[in-house]
Amino acid sequence: MEQARLSFHEEIRKNKISSFFLIGIVLVVLLALFYTIGFAMGGDYFFIIIILGTIIAIVYVTAGYYKSADLAIASVNAKKATGPEYRQYNNIVEGLCLASGLPKPKLYVMHDQQINAFASGRDPQHAVICVTDGAIAKLPKHELEGVLAHELSHIANYDIRFMTLTAVLVGMVAIISQIFLRTLFWSSVTGGRRSNSGGDGKGQMIMMVIGIALAILAPIVVALVQLAISRKREYAADSSAVKFMRTPTGLIGALRKIQDNTPMKVSGAVAPLFLAKPTKEKEWFQTHPPLAKRIARLERM
Repeated sequence: MEQARLSFHEEIRKNKISSFFLIGIVLVVLLALFYTIGFAMGGDYFFIIIILGTIIAIVYVTAGYYKSADLAIASVNAKKATGPEYRQYNNIVEGLCLASGLPKPKLYVMHDQQINAFASGRDPQHAVICVTDGAIAKLPKHELEGVLAHELSHIANYDIRFMTLTAVLVGMVAIISQIFLRTLFWSSVTGGRRSNSGGDGKGQMIMMVIGIALAILAPIVVALVQLAISRKREYAADSSAVKFMRTPTGLIGALRKIQDNTPMKVSGAVAPLFLAKPTKEKEWFQTHPPLAKRIARLERM
């Protein structure tokens, strides 16, 4: 029985809803972690955690928001795409930007013979696109257009900001969990934590156990959620690329060639940004959906 055709508009809508639902889970875990730690540690410890967490969060958010593109480009040692060898690359992006109404992002190239690309930045006015030497050398024009349309889709859909926000929240959960566990350890070593008696003491002890369990499990849970959000955004960008190009054939051809890639060695922080990151892990532990699934979805559009 032939499968029904997929609407790229509907796919974009569903993926956006799923992504907001997943980031809501991260927020709930963060709030639960704050409440449990505050109740378990008592007022003094709670305010210490709040103050330290707030300072760290402000620095982390500010650096991540304003410097995300620079950090991503520096981490892969990319260079600006200037010169005649990158004329087609620039021309394709200019054409896509004119068609979509987006400002042209800064263009970079990283030295790697695998086919891949990524976009980063805080908004369309401060965005970058980086492709590998392999993508420029191995992809014909219509397939390179499909790859660049995918990356421009991340910019147009504000995925670059969304993924930065997700990374910040996941980082905050990890930092707060570490502060709590280290404070608890230091308190037990120094004997500085005051003891309570009666029902309140028992209740606080129960919350302490819950807090320890939550502090250990929360970073794992939100990391899995971050991976799920990354996979959803890739599906949405594939759908948006079809909207830009009015055909999925270019992106399908590029993804099929990427299936022959060997895994690229990149920073874990940058990996979710790439067009594709083939790995052998199960889907739950990947930053991207399996290429076969993405190709099958595109073939139905």
